[in-house]
Amino acid sequence: MNNYKYVGKKFIRQDSFDRVTGVTKFTADIKRHMLLYGKLVLSEKAHADISFDFDEALLVPGIYTILTYKDIPHIPYNCMEWFTGISAYHDEYILHDRARFVGDRIALVLGENKHAVEEAIKKIIVHYKELPVITNLDDAQKDTVIIKRDSNLAYEKKIGCGDFKKALDEADYIIEDSGSTPRTHHLAIEPHAALAEFDTFGNLVIHSPGQIVFAIQMHMARILQIPYSKIRVIKTNMGGSFGGKQQPLLELIAGAVAWIIKRPVLVYMDREQSIIGTFTRNPTKVKITTAIKKDGTILGRKVETLVDGGAYDTNNTSIINAYAKKLFRLYKIYNQEFHGKAFYTNGIPGGACRAYGGPQSHAVSEINITNAAKKIGMDPCEFRLKNLVDPYDDDPVGGPNLGKAGIKDCIKAGMKVFNWKEKYEHIHKKNTDRYAYGVGVACATHGNGYLGVFPDFTNVEMILNPDGTLFVKIAVHEQGCGTIDSLCLIAAEAIDMNPANITITEADTAISPYDSAGTQASRVTFVAGGALIEAGTLLKQKIFNTLHTIEHIPLEDMYSDCGTVKIKNSDKTYTYAEIATMAEKSLSNPTSVYIHHVPKSNPAAFAACFAEVKVDKKTGLVEITDLLAVHDIGKAINPLLVEGQIHGGCQFILGMALSEEIIREPNGSIKNKTLSKYHVLNAQDMPAVKVMLIETEDETAPYGLKSVGEIAAVAPAPAVLNAINHALGTNICDYPATPERIIESIEKLPN
Repeated sequence: MNNYKYVGKKFIRQDSFDRVTGVTKFTADIKRHMLLYGKLVLSEKAHADISFDFDEALLVPGIYTILTYKDIPHIPYNCMEWFTGISAYHDEYILHDRARFVGDRIALVLGENKHAVEEAIKKIIVHYKELPVITNLDDAQKDTVIIKRDSNLAYEKKIGCGDFKKALDEADYIIEDSGSTPRTHHLAIEPHAALAEFDTFGNLVIHSPGQIVFAIQMHMARILQIPYSKIRVIKTNMGGSFGGKQQPLLELIAGAVAWIIKRPVLVYMDREQSIIGTFTRNPTKVKITTAIKKDGTILGRKVETLVDGGAYDTNNTSIINAYAKKLFRLYKIYNQEFHGKAFYTNGIPGGACRAYGGPQSHAVSEINITNAAKKIGMDPCEFRLKNLVDPYDDDPVGGPNLGKAGIKDCIKAGMKVFNWKEKYEHIHKKNTDRYAYGVGVACATHGNGYLGVFPDFTNVEMILNPDGTLFVKIAVHEQGCGTIDSLCLIAAEAIDMNPANITITEADTAISPYDSAGTQASRVTFVAGGALIEAGTLLKQKIFNTLHTIEHIPLEDMYSDCGTVKIKNSDKTYTYAEIATMAEKSLSNPTSVYIHHVPKSNPAAFAACFAEVKVDKKTGLVEITDLLAVHDIGKAINPLLVEGQIHGGCQFILGMALSEEIIREPNGSIKNKTLSKYHVLNAQDMPAVKVMLIETEDETAPYGLKSVGEIAAVAPAPAVLNAINHALGTNICDYPATPERIIESIEKLPN
């Protein structure tokens, strides 16, 4: 293990006090002279042609105007595109001429204040001419009603390795499971908002609490048909995203309207609109067939998946591909087939959601793995240990090498700390007539960016100021999880100075060097961290070279120490500030570097989760009594923030396991579009999450680190469902395991 000065130490976030005391300002807090407030009118019908009566609404004092698609550039786009080299089907517009889901954006009300806007929306009369509705995957496949194009089939993908049919022939047992995952909402604390205005030179400036400023710039330039150079996008403080603010939405509306009317515009959503009018995790239906030997060896597997893409193309291609990729990077299954199909429905469009495809791909597959172990009477952990990948295994379908995979270490360490053997074999002794107890385990994998799939690079300018502080220009997007603080530690380690003296910018298209993909795919700390190490190493060498050139001190006699350069066998000390001043004065050279960084690897991150549950057989209610999350973190840059990410990830995905689902009626209306009916796990529902960090320190990774923000929200869900099934003797594979679903499963058990 490496001995670092800053990396691996627990640091409290520098902005913590401002955030918890309300000092921090967010997009919706911004005030501007002549500011107009905008709020969308969202469709109440799932599929309909529309017309309006705005007469009474326009009479509300303070209303500026009401816009429809006729008033906005009607140029199609696909919000999932994040760089010019990617191509997707363009079927979205800023405002739509036809409603295709409940929550579709059909008009925008602009007013001098929010009160006027809210009053006007109540007075708008929308005339709907309803059209046939597709609300489920079964109907979508029939193509009896086609929503768009020639078929409801939006995308299809087959990928595989080896010979699955041969594996079936050689198998002693074949285990089949079918299940589903729900449509869920991100529920960031901050509802969606965006502000657009103009600078002194007439350039359009968009303030976005989003994840990819350069993607917003690209879309806006295309829609308005103006040069990129006329558009500046600034990342603002964000109150959480979890993928929900990855795709441009309100930014494009605010930008287009501001450009047309030449006034600042703040477009905002309330909680209900954020739930029904943005994006969701894609719901899926899954069938898994696994062939095994009686000794526990997995011979082969076939995974068939149907994805509900919703009303617009958005991420149909991306979600299928991301889902598929993860299936080949966790277990040594050399004969495997994947067949995925995504369909259009009259539902909320799918979009990026924490762990992007991971929760869906692991949800049923990890239940199937446990069922395979159960079939041959083998401990589920031992079965996994027999089949999980080993360090430096190759991806059988051509992805990057898995690197120093530590998933087996996660299982072994977790078994010991969780007391797995004892609980798995004896926990049923605690059962009563009313309560049943069980334990479950699940594993997960994720990546560290796009290397091997899409362009993945970033650029950074690192400047040593004459006062000894460091200024770093890099396009990162803080989502509220402490990214900037973690990157400060990496930069501090690379250049050897106090992290408090380092300032790292958030993304700004006018200031930040270009970045290929923004905050997505768990790439930021890995890719940006690698860039900071490269830049910091070069800058420190430049500091040494400056001192060598001016003071004629041999390079081999110099060493750094927290913002100073010391000389061996000498009392002489030079501060970084003094050296920066020397460089400018004597060499006419600023002490700065600019680098283009491409990661050299993309090792897999891994996690295992162990869960214990208590199930009330009369009510179907589940209490999670113990939860252990074990992560192959590579290297924890700031263990305090890593543990916080894991705690948050557990809460996030346990909701999908037990209660969270956006429920649609047959006519496409949403039954639970408010928090009184959309049930997330609250503080009293959460177990005391225990965290174990396995530090494998992958040699190809920046300081050995691996991702954690997304993978933290995967394994707890199937671990809990495996525990429920262990407690009850059921085989629940449909998420969430609601009380109704649990009672129904109990009633189907043989007496």
